[in-house]
Amino acid sequence: MFDVCVVGSANLDLVATADRLPRPGETVLGAEFHQHPGGKGLNQAVAAARSGASVAFVGAIGVDEAATTLRAVLAAESIDASGVTEVEDRPTGRALITVDRRGENVIVVAPGANGALTSPQLPAARVVLAQLEIPAAAVLEALRAARNAGATTILNPAPAPVGGLDAVLVELLEVVDVLVPNEHEVELLGGVARLRDAGVRTVIVTCGAAGAEVTSGVESWTQHSIDVDVIDTTGAGDAFCGSLAARLAAGDDLRAAVAWGVAAGALATTVAGAVPSLPRSVTIAELVDSGGPRRSPQ
Repeated sequence: MFDVCVVGSANLDLVATADRLPRPGETVLGAEFHQHPGGKGLNQAVAAARSGASVAFVGAIGVDEAATTLRAVLAAESIDASGVTEVEDRPTGRALITVDRRGENVIVVAPGANGALTSPQLPAARVVLAQLEIPAAAVLEALRAARNAGATTILNPAPAPVGGLDAVLVELLEVVDVLVPNEHEVELLGGVARLRDAGVRTVIVTCGAAGAEVTSGVESWTQHSIDVDVIDTTGAGDAFCGSLAARLAAGDDLRAAVAWGVAAGALATTVAGAVPSLPRSVTIAELVDSGGPRRSPQ
């Protein structure tokens, strides 16, 4: 049995830096360009592995150079890739990312092979973590199977549908133990109260520099963030989700797991790129143990 199984996307991230983000219809001159492995699923799998979990990844890639790059990442992180499907008629997914001088970003994802993932077959795992960069029907099937097998189910509802909760998402929320949206996503989904009414046991809203707002059972609390020098926020949310899953699988209570996730997310903003920025457990533990300078909620 694995500690964590991540069901989700795998992309090659194409990242350009610029002094500021362009407005609609505007072209700005960039500074640097890099390619990094990414995709929310792959990012979260790596984050969980670097937090000490044994991890399996289930997803879909093309048959191309980008796929070779992503397989190499999974192998280097000792992540089981037996659940990765190769799709011959679609390219590996791509994410087009622009990052400004403050570390803020805008992202457009071209799913490619990720959109072909259907009927994912999951290995046994203590925690199953998914996102919405793959078809929602596949996520529903995976999390329903995970719940029936006794696993803790976590959903990062990103990207959140602009139209709010549709029938598939309402059904999906019924099999989610922990939902982890950011501030924008929770608004699109109708707010914490609506999500709890839909059957979600725990909602954790990640709030960037303000940390995370947690509602679980009858309790609500804020886990303050840790003051760091921000370079690039890409991957910070994925660092939180993967690290949270790893610590829940290890037996941490929710408060301890959220504190670990917030520290991992903060550390991820100090390095450019998604996968390159994901911190390892030793570094996270040092920051958690030290406490670090805390930010107050904004």
